[in-house]
Amino acid sequence: MMATQYLPCCTLSLLVLLQLVLGQYEQLGYPPGYPEPVQEQYTPPQLAPDTPRIQLRLAGDKRKHNEGRVEVFYNNEWGTVCDDDFTIHAAQVVCRELGYLEAVSWSPSSKYGKGEGPIWFDNLHCTGKEKTLALCPSNGIGVSDCKHSEDVGVVCSDKRIPGFKFVNTLPNHVESLDIQVEDVRIRAILSSYRKRIPVTEGYVEVKDGGKWKQICNAEWNQFNSRVICGMFGFPGERKYNARVYKMFARRRKPTYWDYSVNCTGNEAHLSSCKLGQTTSVKSNGTCAEGLPVVVSCVPGKAFSPTPMSGFRKAFRQEQPLVRLRGGAIVGEGRVEVLKNGEWGTICDDHWTLLASTVVCRELGFGTAKEALSGGRLGQGMGPVHMNEVQCSGFEKSITECFFNKEALGCSHEEDAAVRCNVPAMGFQERLRLSGGRTPFEGRVEVLAERNGSLVWGTVCSEGWGTMEAMVVCRQMGLGFASNAFQETWYWPGEVNADAVVMSGVRCSGTEMSLSHCLHHGAHLSCSKGGGRNAAGVSCSETAPDLVLNPQVVEQTTYMEDRPMFMLQCAYEENCLATTSSATPANSYRRLLRFSSQIHNNGQSDFRPKASRHSWVWHDCHRHYHSMEVFTLYDLFTLNGTKVAEGHKASFCLEDSECDEGIDKVYECANFGEQGITVGCWDTYRHDIDCQWVDITDVKPGDYIFQIVINPNYEVPESDYSNNIMKCRCRYDGHRVWMYSCHNGGSLSTETEQTFPGLLNNQGDCLKPTNHYTSVVDSPPCQPCPEAATALPTLPFSMEVELSTCPCSILTQPLLQCFRFKAHHPGRVRMSAPGRPEDDEGIIDNNKPEASTGPQMSLLRVQCLYKMSKFIIFKPFTPILHRY
Repeated sequence: MMATQYLPCCTLSLLVLLQLVLGQYEQLGYPPGYPEPVQEQYTPPQLAPDTPRIQLRLAGDKRKHNEGRVEVFYNNEWGTVCDDDFTIHAAQVVCRELGYLEAVSWSPSSKYGKGEGPIWFDNLHCTGKEKTLALCPSNGIGVSDCKHSEDVGVVCSDKRIPGFKFVNTLPNHVESLDIQVEDVRIRAILSSYRKRIPVTEGYVEVKDGGKWKQICNAEWNQFNSRVICGMFGFPGERKYNARVYKMFARRRKPTYWDYSVNCTGNEAHLSSCKLGQTTSVKSNGTCAEGLPVVVSCVPGKAFSPTPMSGFRKAFRQEQPLVRLRGGAIVGEGRVEVLKNGEWGTICDDHWTLLASTVVCRELGFGTAKEALSGGRLGQGMGPVHMNEVQCSGFEKSITECFFNKEALGCSHEEDAAVRCNVPAMGFQERLRLSGGRTPFEGRVEVLAERNGSLVWGTVCSEGWGTMEAMVVCRQMGLGFASNAFQETWYWPGEVNADAVVMSGVRCSGTEMSLSHCLHHGAHLSCSKGGGRNAAGVSCSETAPDLVLNPQVVEQTTYMEDRPMFMLQCAYEENCLATTSSATPANSYRRLLRFSSQIHNNGQSDFRPKASRHSWVWHDCHRHYHSMEVFTLYDLFTLNGTKVAEGHKASFCLEDSECDEGIDKVYECANFGEQGITVGCWDTYRHDIDCQWVDITDVKPGDYIFQIVINPNYEVPESDYSNNIMKCRCRYDGHRVWMYSCHNGGSLSTETEQTFPGLLNNQGDCLKPTNHYTSVVDSPPCQPCPEAATALPTLPFSMEVELSTCPCSILTQPLLQCFRFKAHHPGRVRMSAPGRPEDDEGIIDNNKPEASTGPQMSLLRVQCLYKMSKFIIFKPFTPILHRY
């Protein structure tokens, strides 16, 4: 009897506990494939006749379109709201009234700038359930003792209320109101554009009251088109064939929205545009001009359709002045600008959507989705080039905007960043993570064509690593990779998707889709099979970013002659040159010593891949190695030939020092946890073992010294390009100097080219593996006029342009540009640029010595990806036709 009485109570407790358990994963979101929670449908508010009629908008110095200073239109005048007694409940009422699902946060003290006009509301006491802000208890409309320095702002969610319908309560002042609709889209009408990805041309339609409606083109102009194209990731608009759309409009009757649109052209989103005049619809259902609005957008270079096969640029591509670094997906990152040959950052003072949009359009994206501040996407290195940037929104480059040249008081903690609108390519629909505990992990399953139909299957895990996992997480929109798994037996995926449909995957880490990576194509080869041995990933929204301090290396370099009997532990760890094995114990080795100060400028802590129980104990040095190869040290001649090398294991990754306000977390003492905290750095002093390069056998001369951190990509990072540091090195046999030290990617291309033949680690080259070889017996030809491109034709027949990138990462920098034509598996026809088509030779993958041809006496090249029985080049797709 007692058990029966307590049963309802236990059931209720379990339900509450279930809600709490599910609540901890709410912030992870719901990627494609996971059901969204059911949302309530919008119902227009029923207001009493005596309720004051107001309209709201978000204004000021926005950093997203769905945030800003709260402004109220009342009594024919726009005013603001005071922050006294303002709460998240009041913010909820504001956001709901504007059509957003909920409020995220609110900000006091005029964060978005000081407004103008009267302060309509003060001391608001909302419960969050009110239909309009006018129903919240307050001092009364217009009764306030506040100043505009107390203007309140809110941040609303990105999601709109399903079925939201704009209701204009002030019909005589429509031109003063912002556009509020549930959604916007470009709907392809012509058959030639329906199959094209991304959709670049079609009707502009707005969703209002749960129904899609067209806009009358009576008052439409190019500024409106510019805003619409920018919203969907396109930098510009173009003209279209209006005659075709006139014919279509006659056959199918459009449904028009009630209003026209009035944009100035520099808005980042349609919600920032003003409402135009009410649309007058004729009795036959047509508007005054008789046509729905059509836009035709120009995609950026990375998203353009395939160019003509015979087209090649005859000029050298100019050095870009702006770039993004540290972002997880395409179109986001820390903004860096090139000035005086050196890359630097922008301070976030007065950083807004206007300036961010200029950056995005300059880089071939659309308008800015968000302007980020406070080093949100990692801290840069080098100078801060710009501060207090002010743009009109129509500049061709951020360098044309007005800015304060004195960046005093700005540090890299204030680095500005952007998230841009990019075209919808549909990549997420062809990939999914299955079986994981959260949406951020699981077995990788891809949608592939087999026997004329699309089926889900797994990816072979042979050779699966960090770079491949990075591409998966980017394609899914889940951030960075945190781990790459070659076994997924603990993640049972879909049983009907166990079969392997993709093998031999090799990625550079910059691809937007896994299908853009090098892979076997239709001829699969996977000895491990799929199912429990399929590839898997876990993703994270943040990642570390290690950067070496070049000044410390430059300032601490010196030379030491050390007796061999004091180097026995270093000899056991292979920290000396190979000739040291024949060196007597009483002789000396000459060591190039230096200190390394490694900063973590990323967004999360740098932790070794191996956990403590798997660290390797080294008895001679009496310490554990958490990473066997943490850094590589190399000395090159000026033509790129390696003459000396060294390496350093991570025997103690810890926080040596930290920036002000950051506490140390990791300490190696007493077998403590190893790692580097964000904002801290680890210093390997010059006087410890293996912190050197053995130059005993090096002749005096000028050299290039290079350090590479995390060379095997064991730990995922947000940016690998800055893991390299290069220096000029002069050695006269008695002394050694380091000068011109700099991190990879910190200087212009022209300056970097003065360091020939070295690994640049820019993330645009395939990582070196045993699958690649390169043999070059000729002087270099001229550099290719543009980066590597490929024009796919058949699976094993395609034309490929190779530049310095794919092969200089492997051996000598002599391979500059050659033209290959793959004719059949195992054999590749090659011709040098500028030679006639019939002057060709053949490279046989199985028998390199059998390579023949008119020019083979001058050059022999083999820089191919070997697979089991055939060769295939990486087929760069049209949207990635250029690195």
